[in-house]
This record gives sequence, C-alpha cells and structure tokens, in this order.
Amino acid sequence: MKKLRPREIRLTWQPRSLASYAAAISVDLGTSKSSVPRCKPGANCPSSHSGISRQLSPLSVTEDSSAPILELQSRGSSGICGHRVERPNRSGDDGTQTNPENSSQENRMKARCLSCSSVLLKAVWGLLIILSVSSSWVGTTQIVKITYKNFYCPFFMTWFSTNWNIMFFPVYYSGHLATAQVKQSPMKKFRECSRIFGEDGLTLKLFLKRTAPFSILWTLTNYLYLLALKKLTATDVSALFCCNKAFVFLLSWIVLKDRFMGVRIVATIMAITGIVMMAYADNFHADSIIGVAFAVGSASTSALYKVMFKMFLGSANFGEAAHFVSTLGFFNLIFISFTPVILYFTKVEHWSSFAALPWGCLCGMAGMWLVFNILVNVGVVLTYPILISIGTLLSVPGNAAVDLLKQEVIFNVVRLAATIIICIGFLLMLLPEEWDEITLRFINSLKEKKSEEPVEDIAESSVHLRSRSRANGAVSIPLA
Repeated sequence: MKKLRPREIRLTWQPRSLASYAAAISVDLGTSKSSVPRCKPGANCPSSHSGISRQLSPLSVTEDSSAPILELQSRGSSGICGHRVERPNRSGDDGTQTNPENSSQENRMKARCLSCSSVLLKAVWGLLIILSVSSSWVGTTQIVKITYKNFYCPFFMTWFSTNWNIMFFPVYYSGHLATAQVKQSPMKKFRECSRIFGEDGLTLKLFLKRTAPFSILWTLTNYLYLLALKKLTATDVSALFCCNKAFVFLLSWIVLKDRFMGVRIVATIMAITGIVMMAYADNFHADSIIGVAFAVGSASTSALYKVMFKMFLGSANFGEAAHFVSTLGFFNLIFISFTPVILYFTKVEHWSSFAALPWGCLCGMAGMWLVFNILVNVGVVLTYPILISIGTLLSVPGNAAVDLLKQEVIFNVVRLAATIIICIGFLLMLLPEEWDEITLRFINSLKEKKSEEPVEDIAESSVHLRSRSRANGAVSIPLA
C-alpha cells in the first residue's frame, strides 16, 4: 500500500497541473485572470463519461462586448470543464494592435495637411497683401505728383488725408460684424480696444498725453514726404524712405537696448551710403540736396514714431491699432485744424475757392493712404509681417516703372547704384536675430545629406551584387 500512495498522489495532482496549464493558455490569449473552473479530486465532473460536452456561462467582457469568444471544451478525462475565453478582435493577421498605429498615422497626416494648408493660405494672403501694399503706396505717391501740377498745398493735403483715419475703426468694426460669431456692440468693442491706452481706457488726460506726440510725428512724416516729392522723383523719394528701417534699428539699439547685430550695422552703413550717392546723382544740386533732406527727415520721424509706439504702448492687435489710428484722426481734426487755416490767411498755402480744389485727386490720395494703413495692419494678422516690409520695398521698382512710362526720370549709373544699395540694406534689415544660427544649421544639414548619399550608393551597390551572386548560386560580400 505504501508503494501505491505516490501513484495516487500523482493522479490526484494531475488535474491541477492541467488546470494551471489551461489558465496559462487563457492568459496568453489576453483573457482576464478570472477563476478557472476545476474539478475537485473525486468529484463528479462533466466529461466524456457522460458522453455530452456541456458549455458553462461565458466570462464577462470588460473591453469590447462585441469581441468574439473562443470556446474551449473538455475532452477525455482531463478534468477541465468547458468554458469560454475571450479573444481580442483581430483584423487580418496583425489584429487590433495595428489600429492605434494606423490612427496615429492618420492623425499625423491630417496635422501635416492642416499645417501645409495653413502655410499655403498664409502664403497666398501674403502675395495678395504684398501686391496690394505696393500698389497702394505707388498709387498714393503718383497721385500726389499729379496733384502738384495744379495744386501745391502739402500741409493741407497732409491734414486732409490724416482726417480720413477716423474711418479706420468703423471699417474694422464692419469686418468684426461680418466675420465674428459673437457680435459686440460698438461701444463695448470701442472700450475693449481702448485698453491700448491703459487699464482705465481712453480718458481725456491720456488722450492729450499719448495722442499728441504721435499725432505730431504722424503729421511731420507725411508732410516731409510730400515736400520731398516736390523736389525729387517718386522713385528717389520711395527709395530714401526705405531707410527708416535702418533708423529704427539705431534708435531701438540706443533707446530700447535691443540686441546688437553686425549685419544691421552693415545695412545702416549701406543706407547712409545710398543717401549720399542719391544726393550726388545730380552733382549736389540745391533742389536735390533739399529733397534728400526732406525724404531722410520723413524716414527719421517715421522711425521715431515706431520706436516711441513700442516704448510707450508696446504691441497692439488689429482692433487696438484701428482704435489708435482713428484717435489720431480725431486729434488731427480737433487740434491741428487751425494750422491750415493760418497758412491759408498768411497765403503760404492759398487757393482761390473751395470749388477750385482738385477734390478728385485729394480724395483719391486720402483713400489710397487709408487703404495702405489698413493693409499694413491687416497684413500683420493675416500673414507674416516680413511680407508687409517687402511690399513697401516693391514700391521702389513700381514707382520706377511708372516714372519711366511717364518719362519723368532718367536713370544714371549713380542713381541706379544708390537705389540698389538702399534696397539691399533694407533686405538685410529683414533678417531675423537668429539668422546666423539658422544659416549654420542649414549648412550642417546639407553636409549631413551629402555624407549620407555615398552610404546609400554603397548600400544599393551591395544589394545589386548580392542579388547577382544569389542568382549565380554564390554569396559575395562587397568590400567597403
């Protein structure tokens, strides 16, 4: 009897080992670790003795109720009862494990498509903005030249065109009503945009304190620009006005303590060289020197306006910029209207009657100037700011083309060289602050690509050699 006990023990533990083996199979199939029904030793277990294979209740499905169930039935006298084991839903040979990868790839493709479409849309808007900005500035300059043939009152023209800035905020609010989903009342939108002056909004003290210096600089910039157009051609004035980028850099470096950049110092030197060459183009004629001085003064006051705006008001969105420009128009209408009146009675800028004024040219000039200001502020929102500067630069060849068609300018070597030097300096000013790091990264990436190309050629040649050797029944390893 003692010799038979070990055999009984082996027979008793045999079902348990098979049950654990079935449990391991269920774990491998992705099932939850639920209790596996076992038959106790000596208990009546449904098996092949009864001749019927019964099926117990299925396990609870926790992740996916529609997942198919793999049925395992007891066969023979193994002692394992029939039960169900969940099996993950498989699609093809890879199963559902490939679904997250496919979804992530689809999401990446969608994100790339959206980013590419947004960049393409910005590029299209940028192209339209560039053409619109350059054409509006060329149109303003050429209309002024046409107006001077019958009417020469530069300060009155400046005052009249500045009054049109009042319409900037109404134009912005009309766009808000057309595009915004949540409409705001005019007063609520006005108060929201008036935060550019401070948390308290626009008060009488801030209206006089903040608007007065900017209004004076605005008037001086436009007035000096119109005076320069009387002495010089439209091409020369527009080219000299592009020097304001260099003056903005110098003032920002001195006043705002901006980062020093050697390339912008070079661009500033090129701008100054272009100014001297432009004055020398007519052998330092009196009118030429005066016209260059007016144009450089206009560029200087424009640069001072931009630096002061950044120093006192900071950055502004489209609505705040529209509010501020309209406020300048109101200040010009209220406080600067006495100046053209004084000039009229002193006969400095005198005209016979209001009916004799060229209202068509005046309204066209003021309208084109307003469109230019709106496009400059809208373009910053819709596209990249650098494209606005490029649009301003393209006004130089635009004015040159119009002047050549009108036969009002004869380009000599010195004037052409001065214009090209100023334009190159303007483009150098548009380089970002990290342009040197970006250039080094680009050069390194090109070097890496060139080093990778020979490795790819060697790999391709090795593949061809291996395929040919396998076709001949031998394997050859190419030398590196």
